[in-house]
Amino acid sequence: MECSFDANVAGRLSSLQENLACMADVCSSGGVVEGFPEYMSEGFVCFGIGLIVCHAGEFDFVVSGKEYTACGGQTVFIPVGAFFSVGRQSPGLRLSIIVYKTEPIRYVLGTMVHSVHLYARMSPERHCVWHTGCEAEIAGYISLIGAEPPRTDDFFAVNERKLLLLSLTYRLCMVFSDKYLGGGSADARRTETFLKLIRLIDRYYMSERGVAFYAAKLFLSPKYLSELSKSVCGYTVQELIFKAITRRAMALLDSTNKTVAEISEEFNFPNPSSFGTFFKKQTGVSPQKYRDRL
Repeated sequence: MECSFDANVAGRLSSLQENLACMADVCSSGGVVEGFPEYMSEGFVCFGIGLIVCHAGEFDFVVSGKEYTACGGQTVFIPVGAFFSVGRQSPGLRLSIIVYKTEPIRYVLGTMVHSVHLYARMSPERHCVWHTGCEAEIAGYISLIGAEPPRTDDFFAVNERKLLLLSLTYRLCMVFSDKYLGGGSADARRTETFLKLIRLIDRYYMSERGVAFYAAKLFLSPKYLSELSKSVCGYTVQELIFKAITRRAMALLDSTNKTVAEISEEFNFPNPSSFGTFFKKQTGVSPQKYRDRL
C-alpha cells in the first residue's frame, strides 16, 4: 500500500482538527499531511489508539512528561490516557496520523480487543517511537480509512471502514508482539501467555466456559492464570469468556432471525431460561428486550 500526497491536504488537516476536538471515534489524516493540527500542538489527553507515521523530516514531542524526537521512517505510538503534545517541527515534515477508539469495533475484534489493552499499558519508560518496518502498511491503512466518516446509511462503506480498523489493529498487535515478546523476560512471558489465552478463548468459548479447561491447555493452575489475566487486562479468565459469549450473542440477536431458544442451544446452555438469566446479568436487559430495541 502506498501513501500519496494530494491537493486536499489542508482540508484533511482541518477535518482531523475538528474530529480530535470533538473526540470522534476515528480521527484520521486520511493520507499524508504536512505538519500537525493545532489540537495536537497545544496538547491533549489521548482518548484512543494514537499513531503517527513520520515519512520525512523530524519533530519533538512529549508523552506523559517525557521528551522524544521522531524522524523519517519511524512510528510514534501514543498510549491511551497519556498526555501528548508536539514541540519543534522541522521543514518538510510529512506525516500520517490517526487516533481511534476500539469500542465501536469491539464486536468485530472479539476477544482480541483485550490484546489492544497491552497498548494502553505502555509506560513512559518504554520507548514509544521506533522503526517498525511496517510504516508503509500502517500509512496505507490510514489513507484507506480516510479523513471523513462514511454516511451512516451506507452499509458497505461503514463496514469497510470497520474492517480496515480491524486490520490496522491486528497489524499493531503483530508489531507489539515482535517488539515486546522477545528477550525471554518475565513480563514478555506473561504477555505471551495472555495472548495464547486470548486465542484459546476465541477458539473454544462457544463450548468451554470453565477456567480449568484453558488452564490445562496452557499447563497452568486456574488461579495463576486468572491472576495473570487480571494483571494484564483487568479481567479474570471467566470474565473474558463471559464477555466473548455476550458479544457473540448480541451479534446473533442483531444480525440473524434465530430465536432465543436456538441461540441458547448454540451456546450449549441447558435451556433458554438459563441463557436469558446469563444475558441479562451481563447486559442489564433480557435477550428479547435487547433485540426489540431495534
